[in-house]
Parts: sequence; structure tokens; C-alpha cells
Amino acid sequence: MLHFADSLTFSGRKVVAAWAALPFPALSGSSLPDVLSAHQDLPWKLLSSWKEQKVSSCFAQSVVLRGMCQEKATRSPLHSCESPGQVLQHYLHTQFPGAFSTCQVLQQPCHTQPPFPQFFSPLLSRRGFLLDRAQGFSSAGVQSMPVLAALQSCPGLHSLLSGLCRELRPRRWGGSCAAGLEQDDFQEALEELRTLAQCYETGCGAAGSEEEGDSD
Repeated sequence: MLHFADSLTFSGRKVVAAWAALPFPALSGSSLPDVLSAHQDLPWKLLSSWKEQKVSSCFAQSVVLRGMCQEKATRSPLHSCESPGQVLQHYLHTQFPGAFSTCQVLQQPCHTQPPFPQFFSPLLSRRGFLLDRAQGFSSAGVQSMPVLAALQSCPGLHSLLSGLCRELRPRRWGGSCAAGLEQDDFQEALEELRTLAQCYETGCGAAGSEEEGDSD
């Protein structure tokens, strides 16, 4: 995972954010272009620990989609793509113009039989597709599902790293001292973290988040 994250980072950046759609929100029999066209916002949720839940830009990303088969249609630029991989690549370039994006689409879904945690909604079919109404079987009957996962190097990580710097202010040195960390080492690590946060700044948006953090 460390080497994979390194492939998405440059210009001093070292951190990526994780996103996922579990399950990928698709109706049974729907095509990938139909699903993506139906979502004005990105159809995945943030897994990393920071307050922002929407990202409008990124520097680089890698996206993997499993369990969506090819369906032919001809109504939009997405529908004119020849393969699911091209559909997803076109969608990513549209959502994040200028970003370095790689993607992979696999036909095999994510298998969810026990001991996979059985926390699924009754509005899912056994293959993990969305239903109009709940079925008679329990959520434990979900055997597989389409899944999308992504790693992103994005400007929003500036607020996460800056917030971590604020949490590690010198007034909290006492706890670090008790843990056996020298003060000089602590200050050096804090400065490295602050420098890393600055690598994710992008103009006015980053300045705004910094001002918001200073007001805490």
C-alpha cells in the first residue's frame, strides 16, 4: 500500500485519501454509463478521517470498479465508449480535468458471504444491486456486490494535516514527554507535518481553510 500511495504522490506529497462505494449504487441490469450519468455528485464516500465529504479537484487518483458488466447504449459521450474501463476513464477526466487518473474495471464482483460482515440493507439483491423494495430474504443473503474504491491525492488533505498540527501544539508536549519523546524530535516532526500540509495548498481554497483553522 505504501508503494501504491507513492505512485499517486509528487511535489513533496505523501498522503492519499481513501474513498469507497460499498455497494456501488446500481440497479440490476443498468449500464455503467446510466449509473454514472444519474449521479451529479461522485457516487462514493470518504473513508479517511476529515470533515469534508466532497472533493471537487485532485492531483492524482487511482480508481477500481468491480462487478459491473458492459451494457450497450448510444445516448451520451459515456455511452459511446467501447468498454467499461473507457467509460470510467472518461467520467474521471470529466469530474477531475487535469488530474492524473488511472482506473481499472473488473467483471468479478466483491464476494460477501460469511465471514464478511452482514450489515447490508434489505434493499439489496443477492448480487448487491439496488432494489425498488425490500425482498423476503435477510441481508445475510447478499452473496456479492459491485464495489468501487479510490485513492486520491487531493487539496482537501491540507485541512486534515493542518488540523493534526493544531492538535499537536506545544502545549500538549507533556503527554509526548511522558511517552519518552524528546522535545527537539517532537518539534522537528511537527514542522515536517506542517510542511507536508503546505504541499496540498491550492490558492484561495487552502488559505480559507487555514484561516478557519486559526479561528478554532
